[in-house]
Amino acid sequence: MTTSEGEQGGGGAGAERTPGGGAARPEDRLEQAVRAAEQALIEFEIAVESFRVEVENFSRLHEQKLGPMYARLEELDARILQARAARSGDPEDRRLADEARARLMPIPGVEELMNGWMDGDGLFPEATAMLTGQAVRPPQRVRPGEEARRLYRELARKAHPDLAQEDKERARREEFITRVNAAYARGSEAELRELAEEWAAGPELKRVPSAGEELYARLEWLSRRKELLTLVARDLEESAIGSMLRLAPDDPDALLEEIADGLRAQVTDREAELAALLA
Repeated sequence: MTTSEGEQGGGGAGAERTPGGGAARPEDRLEQAVRAAEQALIEFEIAVESFRVEVENFSRLHEQKLGPMYARLEELDARILQARAARSGDPEDRRLADEARARLMPIPGVEELMNGWMDGDGLFPEATAMLTGQAVRPPQRVRPGEEARRLYRELARKAHPDLAQEDKERARREEFITRVNAAYARGSEAELRELAEEWAAGPELKRVPSAGEELYARLEWLSRRKELLTLVARDLEESAIGSMLRLAPDDPDALLEEIADGLRAQVTDREAELAALLA
């Protein structure tokens, strides 16, 4: 993505010639390097955005499927602490029990925050059904299919704002790509097809050649952008959800079910402990 790449593509400084047979201008090699850097950055951005969508969707599914179990564990822990405090009469036990119960008390907007799983009185019926294995409405899955992925990558390559040379065109592309990203996040193949048709019917703007100074500035900007995207990608990969996805990239549902089995076992253990304390 630097001068060395331009040299490899051109066959060496001494071999470069213009179509008319003359020596290539230094700006030609620089422009070649800029074009290569632009395409590499676009591919990197597509990969980062695709992974961000996967992380976001998996996070949503994780919360929908496992949230009720985590909530049930918190409720059981609070009840166990209360039962211990009632038995011991110890002020410290009472303090711990009160703190645990306070964490479960409703707060403004709790139903929205907890996605309808529980309120101050405990778990909602749907959450209880999920814990007991009864049939419930399955959590929404938003996972873009192969065709949606193909359309997204194609649109991102064609309409990427980094390919614009004027502010007006960049703004147009940024607005369009925002809609492309939203459609991809929803996994909507139909919306992506409509956007592809819209772009194909849009204005064909001629690219204005860049001066040498502008090309150097362009390379510097691309380098900074790559560094920023590298940080974003690292944060995604090192996040809890990103780490889980990397453990089972081909079958994340199976990983969720494995975690759910472990949580069910913990719920069973807590329920047995609570029953013993209340006996």
